[in-house]
Amino acid sequence: MMLLSIIRKNQKLAARRSPMFDKNRFAKFLMYFMVAFWAAYLVFIGVMLSFVFREGFPNMEPYHILNACLIIFLVLDLLIRTMLPMPSQEIKPYLLLPVKKQKLMNTLLLQVALKGFNLFWLFLFAPFALLTITPFYGLYGVLCYCIGIVLLMVLNAYWSILIRILLKQTILWIVPCIGLYVLLGLLEFLPDTGWVSRFTMDLGEGFIEANPLCFIGVAACILLLGWANSKVQMHYLYHELARTEDTKIRHISEYKFLDRYGEVGEYIRLELKMIFRNKNPRYQFWMSIAGILLFAIILFYDVYEGGRMTDFAMIYCYYLLGLIFLSRIMSVEGNYIDGLMVRKESVYTMLRAKYYLHCIFLLIPFTMIIPSVIYEDFSPLMLLGYAFFTAGCIFPLIMQLAVYNNKTTQLNASVAKRGQENSAYQVVVSGCTFALPLLVNEALLAFVEAETAYTILLVMGVAGVVLHPLWMKNIYHRFMKRRYQNMEGFRNTR
Repeated sequence: MMLLSIIRKNQKLAARRSPMFDKNRFAKFLMYFMVAFWAAYLVFIGVMLSFVFREGFPNMEPYHILNACLIIFLVLDLLIRTMLPMPSQEIKPYLLLPVKKQKLMNTLLLQVALKGFNLFWLFLFAPFALLTITPFYGLYGVLCYCIGIVLLMVLNAYWSILIRILLKQTILWIVPCIGLYVLLGLLEFLPDTGWVSRFTMDLGEGFIEANPLCFIGVAACILLLGWANSKVQMHYLYHELARTEDTKIRHISEYKFLDRYGEVGEYIRLELKMIFRNKNPRYQFWMSIAGILLFAIILFYDVYEGGRMTDFAMIYCYYLLGLIFLSRIMSVEGNYIDGLMVRKESVYTMLRAKYYLHCIFLLIPFTMIIPSVIYEDFSPLMLLGYAFFTAGCIFPLIMQLAVYNNKTTQLNASVAKRGQENSAYQVVVSGCTFALPLLVNEALLAFVEAETAYTILLVMGVAGVVLHPLWMKNIYHRFMKRRYQNMEGFRNTR
């Protein structure tokens, strides 16, 4: 515990001494506001579920129904964790100290179990338990149940870190991960089974009754995943510190078809190599493709039966890939910003190349959505309107971050990386671009017919695409005014 307290103290001092500390205060305030909002929302859901389950399932206790659905909450928690930054294992400064490396890694992994996010779901489960469990088991049963839920979330945290690290090494690890959840689905939904819900129902009741076997079983799984994380992270840690992965030469594509496009083609080539030859961008690209595929499947099966959520799925099918990469615009270039600045207007050419490439990337969701348009009879104007609105209105807004981003994104470090926070500008712009498509869409649908709304979105998008030289030059000139300030930030965060 002494080592844990020393490392925690050093991390706090490093955060306060960082040149980014004062610049991130607004982002932290906004983050705390969002945490408070979602905490209140989860409390509301927890209270409402107690009444809904009591009325909908009069022959069963409400906590039995919620326990049967625990796997859904674990999967949802896993998906949320994949969108959060990976815990940074800043082990490199301690390697020369007389401390066993394995002990140091175990201490850093212990921090994962002590993260406050593991308690966040209690805002839903605690009020639900107070209303449904207290009459039968008292406050002791509620306390034991909450402890069990926290243990499950710690287990999920270790599982999330393990699969994310493996996926960053090679995307092929997604096959056994998906296979595991497909197997759980088969065990649940095959006729006359329901084994998963029965198991989670018994596990939840064991927590309530303070059955020691339930707590010991979950604790054993946590220790097993913690041990697996420790071994896997130590293995890849040595690879990252020794740069051993750089010695392997794989197939190299030169993208020679881009030669005809001059300097813009060169920067498109550079962007493609950055994505597909570096661990972190490659992982983000394929995870984005997986997210787009998920939205496309939702559209194909018309899960929302043509409601407003159908518009949501189609908008973010286009939006996802651009958000992941363009919200970090210039952060990748922070690794070589000094070389980029020695040539006149090379930044402007690079911005054009990034914009053109991500407009081309819109063909990926466009192609995936076409089957839904054919078989579910969605409007072709809807397909085109959202595509051009993304290219002409959403991308220009996200690319404004090129002026303000000043923290370098590490390309290959996934274990021994430095912890980095989003800047206030990234939080605000990403939040605005996340809400803007829905707000514009809802405003148009409130006054005009759907086809007219899609036509307006199409016209707005086409105008933004046609006028891209104007707003892109504006971004370039504003960036050049801040270039020395940004370059200092890039150097400080390498």
